[in-house]
Amino acid sequence: MFGLIRSRTGSNTYRLEYLEVLDKIELLECDLQDLSQVIKIILETKPIEIYNLAAQSSVSLSFKQPIGTIQFNINSVVNILEAIRLINPAIRFYQASSSEMFGKIEELPITEDSKLHPLSPYAISKVAAHHITINYRESYGLYASCGILFNHESYLRGDNFIVKKALIGAFDILAGKKDSIEFGNLEVRRDFGYSKKYVEAMWLMLQQDKPDDFVICSGKSVYLRDVVNYIFTKIGIPLSAINVSQSFFRPTDITDIYGSSEKAHRLLGWDYDMNFFEVLDILIEEERANYGK
Repeated sequence: MFGLIRSRTGSNTYRLEYLEVLDKIELLECDLQDLSQVIKIILETKPIEIYNLAAQSSVSLSFKQPIGTIQFNINSVVNILEAIRLINPAIRFYQASSSEMFGKIEELPITEDSKLHPLSPYAISKVAAHHITINYRESYGLYASCGILFNHESYLRGDNFIVKKALIGAFDILAGKKDSIEFGNLEVRRDFGYSKKYVEAMWLMLQQDKPDDFVICSGKSVYLRDVVNYIFTKIGIPLSAINVSQSFFRPTDITDIYGSSEKAHRLLGWDYDMNFFEVLDILIEEERANYGK
């Protein structure tokens, strides 16, 4: 099994170490914006399946760095697909699409056929990459599937995402390192799930006879405020330590979004029945066990 990294210098492998898979993966340097490097890697490794999870994935950061976000998130995808087309069209390709693509919601729940109206540079880049993947499937006959994943959380989530930020912040307060934590708009709703189960769906997509696109979600939305309040209450932090700052608000934002995974249930045999507050209990205990290490 192979994994791609931008550079061995400064690369953080703690997630692979945490999952105890670092010794099972050969890490190779590759700039996905350089087609020649992508071609070289594919020729050397001869993959059967490629899962593209690479992206500038922070919505907030995309407003600050729109050009870099759009360039990388689009160029990296078209380079991989073009390399597959040139070298071995039989390679199966998974593209990580996003619920952020739907943006300005007209009807809920979101399905694979819902209208796309992106509200951020990140979402715009994901829409473009999504349609590029579909185009290579339809134009060149590639086995290319898009997983339209809604928010999925784990202990290994980046610190700039709200659930992880709330978890670390609450334990920082408990440890006396901080008095309070600032958040952005907490009066919006999101469809959250558990990353481990969502990765199963990703794998299932490339095991099918034909490529296709699938929404992967829990089917329910919750207020961000309820998520943060639950974490703080469970850890024993007063809710007065939660501050809302306009500086963290996005210029445009989705008010409420949740999806339907009926197609994934029917065609992939993928089932999901976890309540997100049950997921939060798992994440709280995992954070507690590893905090400060």
